[in-house]
Amino acid sequence: MSDLFDREPAPPQPDAPRPLADRLRPKSLAEVIGQGKVLSPDGPLGAMLVSGSLSSLILWGPPGVGKTTIARLLAKETDLAFVQISAIFTGVPDLRKVFEAAKLRRANGQGTLLFVDEIHRFNKAQQDGFLPHMEDGTILLVGATTENPSFELNAALMSRAQVIVLDRLSLADLERLAQRAEHETGRALPLDGPAREALLEMADGDGRALLNLVEQVMAWKVKGPLDRDQLATRLMRRAAKYDKSGEEHYNLISALHKSVRGSDPDAALYWFARMLEGGEDPRFLARRITRMAVEDIGLADPQAQGICLEAWATYERLGSPEGELALAEALVYLALSPKSNAVYTAYKAARAAAKQTGSEPPPKHILNAPTKMMKEIGYGSGYQYDHDAEDGFSGQNYFPESMKRPVWYLPQERGFERELKKRTDYFSKLRAKRQGG
Repeated sequence: MSDLFDREPAPPQPDAPRPLADRLRPKSLAEVIGQGKVLSPDGPLGAMLVSGSLSSLILWGPPGVGKTTIARLLAKETDLAFVQISAIFTGVPDLRKVFEAAKLRRANGQGTLLFVDEIHRFNKAQQDGFLPHMEDGTILLVGATTENPSFELNAALMSRAQVIVLDRLSLADLERLAQRAEHETGRALPLDGPAREALLEMADGDGRALLNLVEQVMAWKVKGPLDRDQLATRLMRRAAKYDKSGEEHYNLISALHKSVRGSDPDAALYWFARMLEGGEDPRFLARRITRMAVEDIGLADPQAQGICLEAWATYERLGSPEGELALAEALVYLALSPKSNAVYTAYKAARAAAKQTGSEPPPKHILNAPTKMMKEIGYGSGYQYDHDAEDGFSGQNYFPESMKRPVWYLPQERGFERELKKRTDYFSKLRAKRQGG
């Protein structure tokens, strides 16, 4: 079921009109739509209830998927007093009062389920304030957040609570919710099939948003079913959820990058468009596209990096929206380029070795000797000038003398790196021959 009610209203008068979302409030966990994987007997919450052992929880999911509803029903199922606060409106004095009231309940034999909405908005000290009351059993904490808990919550709090991931509602879930609304009102939505589907899409996985839209549509006085275009003229489409600094930002950029790595230009263009539609800065995308060229294409196609930089420069000259096409072209080029992370892998290995070997000096034969004393102690002694050597290659050792020669760069049999592999193999054989001789 969607998270239909973030804040429980005051009890209505018997004849007072009630919002549709309030009228459809689930009476039990069995009525909750869309979260079967966590509420089923084999799911994490279902298993806790079956065993009679409910622990503190962090409910993580997008808006309108059931966080508040589930918390309220968990309190009902376990006979705990339900107390709800919001991190936005609650300060330290308010928290003290909540904890004192919970202690009194506990002394009288009743536990407290404290539901904290937007828990990620509490600072570190405020989050730490919950810990002693969780540990001594004064409260059972259920926090709700739309942000990734691993980014926003303290490790100490995370170690004492189980994170439950709630999914956005599917179109099938939203259709079930719409049917419940029609049953409750005794009326069918005045929409034809495509318009009904469009209404569900407008909710963007948010059950509360869908019920608000349904209530609005139900209030229209229309003679016949509306089509998609007529619906669009009466409703403003709900903006897709996208936070340029939050979890959704990282999800979409990950999807974009992995679509390129997976050589799927259509998927890459889709996620690129999703980010632009969400208001992402094209310059951020230009930077990330260039990073893809050096990280995932590398020397399999040495032109890729230059194409990305040219696309970036073109965007700077043209601006939006025309310049975005240059970025899209670079994106498609990367998706269809041969892939290699050989240099990326070799670079990371070299960095790790540099940290491990510390201050090992270069071998003396490749050190400069600008003074007489340096020459006398062996600086530059035995250096072979490669241009004077056979094939322009001396085969000398350039690593610290105490270090066994590693092999980090392993070019792939793809794209231009096929040619580079021939070269590395050639020099490897020649080095073995020269050093052996």
